[in-house]
Amino acid sequence: MLQEYDVIVVGAGHAGCEAAAAAARLGSQTLLITMDMTKMAAMSCNPAVGGIAKGQIVREIDALGGAMGKITDASSIQFRMLNKSKGPAMWSPRSQADRALFIKHWREELESIPNLDFWQDAVCELLLDKDRVVGVKTVWGISIKAKSVVLTNGTFLNGLMHIGRSQVEGGRIGELPSYKLSDQIRDFGFEVGRMKTGTPARIDGRTIDFSKCKEQKGDEEIGQFSFVPRGTIKRLPQLSCWMTYTNPQVHEVLRSGFADSPLYNGTIKSIGPRYCPSIETKLVTFADKDKHQLFLEPEGINTCEYYLNGFSSSLPADVQYKAMRLLPGLENCKIFRPGYAIEYDFFMPTQLTASLETKMIQNLFFAGQINGTTGYEEAGAQGLIAGINASLKASEREAFILRRDEAYIGVLIDDLITKGVNEPYRMFTSRAEFRILLRQDDADVRLTPKGIELGLVDDVRKRAFEHKMTAVAKLTEYVNEKKMTMAQANPILESLGSKPLSESTKLASLIARPNVSVKCFHVEQSDFIETDDVDWDVVQESVDINIKYSGYIEKERQIAEKISRLDYIKIKGKIPYEKIESLSTEARQKLTKIDPETIGQASRISGISPADINVLLVYLGR
Repeated sequence: MLQEYDVIVVGAGHAGCEAAAAAARLGSQTLLITMDMTKMAAMSCNPAVGGIAKGQIVREIDALGGAMGKITDASSIQFRMLNKSKGPAMWSPRSQADRALFIKHWREELESIPNLDFWQDAVCELLLDKDRVVGVKTVWGISIKAKSVVLTNGTFLNGLMHIGRSQVEGGRIGELPSYKLSDQIRDFGFEVGRMKTGTPARIDGRTIDFSKCKEQKGDEEIGQFSFVPRGTIKRLPQLSCWMTYTNPQVHEVLRSGFADSPLYNGTIKSIGPRYCPSIETKLVTFADKDKHQLFLEPEGINTCEYYLNGFSSSLPADVQYKAMRLLPGLENCKIFRPGYAIEYDFFMPTQLTASLETKMIQNLFFAGQINGTTGYEEAGAQGLIAGINASLKASEREAFILRRDEAYIGVLIDDLITKGVNEPYRMFTSRAEFRILLRQDDADVRLTPKGIELGLVDDVRKRAFEHKMTAVAKLTEYVNEKKMTMAQANPILESLGSKPLSESTKLASLIARPNVSVKCFHVEQSDFIETDDVDWDVVQESVDINIKYSGYIEKERQIAEKISRLDYIKIKGKIPYEKIESLSTEARQKLTKIDPETIGQASRISGISPADINVLLVYLGR
C-alpha cells in the first residue's frame, strides 16, 4: 500500500499533465499515474499546438496558470498567427513544436512541483465506497487511496488500432491499451460509446525532394502563447513547413485499397472526427475534387522525421506507401511507419457536472478524450479544470466553473455537459456566442485574476500582469486626452492613406480608424512602463483593439450579462420534470436525463424550446 493522496490523476497525456500540475500547485498531495514516464504529454498525432479557436484555448490555459502555453513556446519551431487579415476576435495562434522537446519540458515542469509524485503503472479498477471513489487499483495489484480521482485515459480505454485488415490492441502505436477500467465504469451504469481517430504516416525527410513542394514559413515576428514577458522563454531556430498536393493518380491507388479499409468494409463502426477526416473519407466526401492539399511538418530540430498532415489513413500499408510515392516531392520517399486508425471507449459527457465531476460517482472527474473530445488543446483545458476542481473537492471547497461568456473553456465544457457528443468534439470560434469578448489577446484580462484568486498564478506572473494592466490604463487615458493638431497628425495619416484632419482631434478618434494604430504616433514607452516585465507592443495592441472595437465589445458584454442571468437560477434537483405535463415530452425526457444545474444550461439543451423554459420559470414562481 502506497501513501494516501488528496488527488490521483490517471494518465499523463495533455489532460493528465495539466490536471496533475494544477492540483499539486493548489496544495493537494497529488499522484500522477502513467504507463510510460518517457511519454508525458506525447503529441500522438500532429506536432503542433493551437489553430482556429484552439489557440485561444491555449492562451486561456496559460492565463489561468496552466503550462501548455509556455511549454509550447519553449519547444516551438514555427509560429504563425492565423486569420491576421480578419478582426482580432478571429486571430488564432498556432505553433509547430519539437515533439521530443515538448515531452522533455513537460516532464521537467512536472518534476519541479513539490507536491507531485509519480507512479509508473496501469490502473485497472476504481476503489469505491458506495457511490464515492476512494482510490484506484493497478494491474500489479497495488491499491492507492485518494480523496479525488481524475481519469484522463485518452485513447487507451479498450484501444484497438487498425492498418488495413490488421488489428492490434493498443492505445497508441507500440503501447498497450487499458482494460477492465472501462468495463467497471459501464457496469456502474455509465453510458459508454466508441470513437475513432487516426494519424498519417511518418516520413524520412532525407528522402523528400523539397524543391517540388511549396515552402510555408512562419511569421517574421515570432509570437508566443504564454503571457510571460517576451525574452523570458528561450526560442528555438524556426523551420519551414512544406505544401504538396494529391492528384488523380494518387486517388486511384487509394481507392484500390478501399475493400481492405476498415472504414469502408464494416470493420470500424465507431464515429470519426468530421473536421479532420482520413484521406479515404476525403475521396468519398469530396469525390468531385481532383486534388487535396497536404502539409509536410517537421517533427523537431534534431530529427529528419516529417508528419504528412492531411493524409491520415487506415488503408493497408502497401497502398499508403504506393500512393505517397505519387505525391510531388515524395517520389522516392521512405517512411518510418504507416498511418493507422484507433478505436477507443469514451463516456457521454452529459453524465458530468460543470466541474467535470461525474454525477453518479462522487469525487470522480473525467477529462480529455474520455469525454468525447479531440485535440491536445481541448484535452489540456479539461485537464486544468478537472485538476482544479479535484483539488477543491478534496479540500471541501466550492467548485471553479467558467461561463460561456468568460472563456472558450467555458464554451467547451458547457457544450459537452449540456449537448453531449455524437462525434469527436472539436472547438471552433463559431461555437462561441461571444467571440469578441473571448479574443486571444485579452485572455489574461479575463482569466488571470481568477488564476490569482485560485492560487495558480505565481508571484512573478502576477506582478507582470499588474504592471501590464497599469500600463494599458495609463496609455488609454493618454490617447483619450491627447489632442492632435493637423500639423502633427496629417503627415502620418496621409502616409497611411487615411483622410487628413480639417481640425484638431483626440488621438483616440484617430486610432479608431482602420489601419491606424498607437504605434504610428511613436508614443514614448518610458512614459508608461517603469519595469522590464511588460511588452510595449502588447500594451499598444491592447489599447488599439479596445478603442477600435469598443462599441462591439460593450454591446456584446450587455447581451452576455442579460443571457447569463439565467445561469444564476439554480434548478438541479428542484424540479420534478416528469410530472410537469405542460412541458413537451422531449423536454421532460431530456431534462430528466441531463438534470441541468441552472435554467441557463437547460435553455441550451438541444430540443428544449423557449416555451419549455417559460414553463420552468413559471413553476419556480419567476
